[in-house]
Amino acid sequence: MKVHLVDGTYELFRAHYGAPPATDATGREVGATRGLVRSLAALLADPEVTHVAAAFDTVIESFRNALFAGYKTGEGIEPALLAQFALAERAARLLGICVYGMVDFEADDALATAAHRLFAAPEVEQIVICSPDKDLAQCVVGRRVCGFDRLRETLLDEGGVVEKFGVPPRSIPDWLALVGDAADGIPGIPRWGKKGAAVVLARYERLEAIPLDASAWDVSVRGAASLAENLKARRDDALLYRTLATLRTDVPIPCEPADLEWRGPSPEFASFAAELGLGERVVEMLDRAAPSKRRARA
Repeated sequence: MKVHLVDGTYELFRAHYGAPPATDATGREVGATRGLVRSLAALLADPEVTHVAAAFDTVIESFRNALFAGYKTGEGIEPALLAQFALAERAARLLGICVYGMVDFEADDALATAAHRLFAAPEVEQIVICSPDKDLAQCVVGRRVCGFDRLRETLLDEGGVVEKFGVPPRSIPDWLALVGDAADGIPGIPRWGKKGAAVVLARYERLEAIPLDASAWDVSVRGAASLAENLKARRDDALLYRTLATLRTDVPIPCEPADLEWRGPSPEFASFAAELGLGERVVEMLDRAAPSKRRARA
């Protein structure tokens, strides 16, 4: 079987900025949730999608905010989008999807945990993490655990991670520590760019293994002396940034294959879809896609 792990927060943001705003009968903004439902329904309609979970940031802040004051917060998120976080989780649950709603951890931690634990299940042939987020590249293992950008329809296996970032998946947190990640509020180390970090980490893999003196480097990098000096001066910061970029694999969530089996939408989904003003098309598509209907057609 294939298991699909969906970055629900990313999908909600994508729907908010990619779909027109819309209100329900009460005047509540529901445009992003409607877009999310359509996107997830299209995924569930694929016959290969039999086991699926979606992770959401129930709140933006996490344990990482206690580690670093500059880490991302909910500040700046449009109120119309933020107000739909709970609604989006409800929508995914009514679709029949296993939902991970994160408070102390982040959605990406839940995805990393599920991928890590499902990897040990012999019946799972492939784990597809549906998100383009670069920090999730650290979860990729060969072709067994892959990233998938649903918008661009591109699959990212281990070779693809090396080609895209210049380092293997295990070095992605170190790479992010050096170059930074603006989306998460990780500033990185001054003067360290993507190419220089890739060259150095492709050789040394981990921050601790990088010699403090550039004269000891056996790779050629432009501005090596300045890079080494900045890393030496900000070494503790770099190690903290790596901690921030390292996804947790110990989140207490249900992620046995049976927990993720999609059995069809909840009986309440049709009324919820009407509440959102989605019409009958999505309901009918999901009804046809339900496992019982698939078996009947087989």
